Amino acid sequence: MEMFHGTGVAMVTPFDANGQVDYAGLENLIDYLIEGGINYLVSLGTTGESATLNKEEKKKIWAFTAEKVNKRVNLVAGIGGNNTHEVVEAVKEFDTNGYDAILSASPYYNKPTQEGIYQHYKAIAESAALPIILYNVPGRTGSNVSAETTVRLANDFKNIIGTKEASGNFDQFNQIMRDKPADFLFISGDDPVTLPMMAMGAVGLISVIGNALPKELSAMVNTCLSGNFKAAQQGHYELIEFTRLMFADGSPGGIKTALKQLGVCGDALRLPLVQVSEPVANKIAAELKNIVG
Repeated sequence: MEMFHGTGVAMVTPFDANGQVDYAGLENLIDYLIEGGINYLVSLGTTGESATLNKEEKKKIWAFTAEKVNKRVNLVAGIGGNNTHEVVEAVKEFDTNGYDAILSASPYYNKPTQEGIYQHYKAIAESAALPIILYNVPGRTGSNVSAETTVRLANDFKNIIGTKEASGNFDQFNQIMRDKPADFLFISGDDPVTLPMMAMGAVGLISVIGNALPKELSAMVNTCLSGNFKAAQQGHYELIEFTRLMFADGSPGGIKTALKQLGVCGDALRLPLVQVSEPVANKIAAELKNIVG
């Protein structure tokens, strides 16, 4: 599973001024990220505003993305939700051509017990033709996938190959790293703490800020993978303020603002998300100038 070591990017979904998917912008983004040195892409994770896309739009985006990537890098599809039956059906129907894994966020809003979370992922694992990467992001889902549940899933299902951890809980990280199977991937899902997570043994991250700064982020991650964490600190510190601004007015509003300023794609979002405020946009522009000139 070394294909998921290094820098993964959870791609935004560009929209035009009328709110329709901007496929030219998506192609530009794909090329920009691959040329920037990222290791793999995630299509329609939560950063891709998947909650606001209908079933047909998702199918078209997945097919378009696979065609444009053309196996230049590895590719992951985001398929999750809080209706287990619906997620299982989506996984069964998914056209796996060009894809290497599925990233599935834990159920949101319902606040299931740990047994409920286990049974949710069990149903997905038993239905999927591709490997599964868990995604734990309590700040968005309203519930946490505990270290015990993560390790239980890792041991019970060989096609559950890793977890994208965005709980921010280092005690939980410690327990997962101590108890997980040796080949189970521990992946940062939180840009600001990627360096310390990799120092603990994470194999990389799935990033938001990498949409805009693939070269800079990949350089930092690759330095971590080499084991030179002292050298990686400079890159880590240089990205702190940019990362903070990406979430100051919500994600993916911040990263779309940066992408527009870089000329990669537009900054339109679908409601209920709206564009960042003018003061934040100005700060993003200034910080981009500091980093890329």
